[in-house]
Amino acid sequence: MGDRFIAERHFREASTARDGVSIAWLGTTFRQRFASKTESGAVRTTLQPFRLRRAARASEIVAWLGDRGESSLGELWCLLTLQPNGEAGALLTSAVPNLFFVRDRDGKLWTVDVLWGGPGWEIGASAIDGDRPWDAGAQAFSR
Repeated sequence: MGDRFIAERHFREASTARDGVSIAWLGTTFRQRFASKTESGAVRTTLQPFRLRRAARASEIVAWLGDRGESSLGELWCLLTLQPNGEAGALLTSAVPNLFFVRDRDGKLWTVDVLWGGPGWEIGASAIDGDRPWDAGAQAFSR
């Protein structure tokens, strides 16, 4: 994917978005925190899914995963390109969230939740220290 990943070139709402990935919705917080982000370095696709066995807040999940839990927008995008229209693959497509822990343009770690909503992927972002528990069955990605 090159030496730089420019988020705004990829993450756009459209039924037939760039690179063929259908994105039905981008949340306001995701747009505010990540749309203008540029990541440097080659994009790796070595993320592994971890299914939650019980409900947990993002801060708990981050603690469980430790330093393996942080990923990049480029890595997330690589996974989306493998399932651009909700096909079977590593990402859940049953309206259950896939969780990624990504740093925004200011270096703050956020939860980025991705789920298949039928017409396309829905992508949001929320604070790591928020009160929202993620239900058992949700899937977090780590290295």
